[in-house]
Amino acid sequence: MDTAYKTTLELDKVLNRAVQLCACQETKEMMQALEPAPTIEDERYDLAQTNAINALLIKNGSPRFGSVREVRRIVAHARKGGILSMGELLEIAATLRNFSGLSQWYGLSEHEMLPTDDLFFALAPQPVLEKQISESILSPEEMADTASVTLHDLRRKIRQTEDSIRTKLDNIIRNSTTNKFLQDAVVSLRNGRYVVPVRAEYRGEVGGVIHDVSSTGATVFVEPTAVVEANARIMQLRAQEQEEITRILTSFSTQVGSLEPQFTYSYDAMLKIDLLLAKARLAVEQNAFMPAVSDTVHFKLNKARHPLIDKKKVVPVDIELGSEYDTLVITGPNTGGKTVSLKTAGLLNVMAQYGFLIPAHESSIVCHFDEYLVDIGDEQSIEQSLSTFSAHMSNIVQILKEVDDHSLLLFDELGAGTDPVEGAALAIAIIQEARNQGALIAATTHYAELKTFAMTTAGVENASCEFDVQTLRPTYRLLIGIPGKSNAFAISRRLGLEGAVLHPPA
Repeated sequence: MDTAYKTTLELDKVLNRAVQLCACQETKEMMQALEPAPTIEDERYDLAQTNAINALLIKNGSPRFGSVREVRRIVAHARKGGILSMGELLEIAATLRNFSGLSQWYGLSEHEMLPTDDLFFALAPQPVLEKQISESILSPEEMADTASVTLHDLRRKIRQTEDSIRTKLDNIIRNSTTNKFLQDAVVSLRNGRYVVPVRAEYRGEVGGVIHDVSSTGATVFVEPTAVVEANARIMQLRAQEQEEITRILTSFSTQVGSLEPQFTYSYDAMLKIDLLLAKARLAVEQNAFMPAVSDTVHFKLNKARHPLIDKKKVVPVDIELGSEYDTLVITGPNTGGKTVSLKTAGLLNVMAQYGFLIPAHESSIVCHFDEYLVDIGDEQSIEQSLSTFSAHMSNIVQILKEVDDHSLLLFDELGAGTDPVEGAALAIAIIQEARNQGALIAATTHYAELKTFAMTTAGVENASCEFDVQTLRPTYRLLIGIPGKSNAFAISRRLGLEGAVLHPPA
């Protein structure tokens, strides 16, 4: 399938908004790489999954769910016997918390079997391990004293030894005999040992080990003899503390590694649920519903709204193709909503094919197309120095090469940019060729010849965008079966053009 429609129909903007509603980075990447459902059955299944999550979201509110990252790499490292860091274990705990939160959310309300059951049944919460990690690790840099009895005991001894050192150093600082030799009455750490700042000229007056010298050389940092043994004891205790932390991390890492392969199944299911939650949240934003998917090549959109236009301002349209007619010729004044109607028809069909609910009445029916072939906008090929008309024709030539009986063709101002008579004849010929291939077609035009063509050709229907001549404003309502008017004379008269100009004497 040609993917140019993503930009032209603005599906890329819908996807970008859905990306913003994903929690995890991997899910955001999955949403960006989303492909349309390959079959009608797949499209129905995707829509049913989104609809199921949407219903749960409305009933149960949002689940407890947070962003996690690089979890596959972390688990793979643990599986190979690697020791995970505290930060990595916190990511594992957050992921397990997601499993638990989603499982609990799914069971908040009673429901029949849903097409998402397999995803939620794949979740395997580990509440004991999750709790142990969360209670033992306070941050990526800090482990709780309560992580183990041994760690708690070691840290208690460290604190007691530190207190005894401070007491001894405080005595040195406060002693009138020794404090006169100090640069400042403070205790600091150098190389993990407690020291006092001694004036360089009095170095011999304070016994102990020098651990550092100030940049000016005026101060030496001395570990007094009275605390050397206690400082050494602290160094030993801290080494034991680090060994205990490593032992705890190793134990947690081993437990994480043993969760495979169930953890990966759960993680994949969690990402898919995250993706469906983003689709469901978008549906809530757009007040969207699940359409039916037609078995034949036809669609019927009732009260369809363009999802990128403010809900308070957009005017719903009813538009269908493939049942009583295969071609719709939409006419009417500029800024009257013709292009919006065209884009709405294409965008809502393709949104459904990507598994999104659509902003239209729930009685709507969408069609599964193999191709969305679109020529909309005043795009020129700068590289080939083509005119607007030539650029559009180059695009249309390519479209006619790709068209088949499962294609939706959307043409905006078909045949414009050249001589009106030739342009109208060309537009009719293009439509006829596409119809011969069995495609569904919607085209906007200003040409009166196309209105006549629609009125006199079986399977081709006129439509128009309503315009209020009194207010000189379009209503944006799409009227099927009624050709549009240019309203040039009526508008001119309302704007004050004299009758003599509009009706010159014979």
